[in-house]
Amino acid sequence: MARMYSRKKGKSGSKKPFKNETRTWVKYKAKEIELLVVKLFKEEKTTSEIGIILRDSYGIPDVKMKSGKTISQILKSKKLLPELPENLKKLLERILALQKHVDNNKQDQVAKRSITLTESKIKRLVKYYKRTGVLSEEWKYNPKRVNLLIK
Repeated sequence: MARMYSRKKGKSGSKKPFKNETRTWVKYKAKEIELLVVKLFKEEKTTSEIGIILRDSYGIPDVKMKSGKTISQILKSKKLLPELPENLKKLLERILALQKHVDNNKQDQVAKRSITLTESKIKRLVKYYKRTGVLSEEWKYNPKRVNLLIK
């Protein structure tokens, strides 16, 4: 699939194994994995960081394959899921950094375009999250008040 704004070809990524069977070397049970996820989340790790830590440190290649739930589903069942999804929060942090940069460098046209592209990504994500019920219908993106959304 082509890139959205650069008119270049897409990059191929890695694919998960086709087999849906648990690996024999994983020594953790589903309940232990859930406890690890909750422990790592209380250490203020994001969901993607939790997945990387579980893979690299604990030897759990796929949480869903072993426990039947994704990391987000585990956090949601424990009522620990943050109000803003991780990818939306990261885009808001990026907008904040770009706005600070443009305030200091008024003539940087590339950064201004980057702000426009990032804002359109945010609007698309917000539209998706409202449709799926992750965000409430009253939630609005305001570029002037981005720093209040990020805590």
